[in-house]
Amino acid sequence: MIAIARFELPLSEADAFRSELESVRDVLSAAEGFVSGTVGQNLDEPTLWVLTTEWKNVGSYRRALSSTRAKLEAIPVLARAIDEPGAYE
Repeated sequence: MIAIARFELPLSEADAFRSELESVRDVLSAAEGFVSGTVGQNLDEPTLWVLTTEWKNVGSYRRALSSTRAKLEAIPVLARAIDEPGAYE
């Protein structure tokens, strides 16, 4: 399964936010079932960002988000995502 989280923020926050998203990806990558993860800034609208992760299955993704480390380090950043469906098969 693929999980996509999109974000919009001012350009002045870009460098710090890239670092935050990379940290989220690193936290999630430690979870069982993690396949890959990518952080990207939109080329046409540089205020838009994406964190895309791939998982063996939806259960792995959900368990990763419920870990203590994810709750402390990843969820605060992910909570800033644009409110839209982000899980795909």
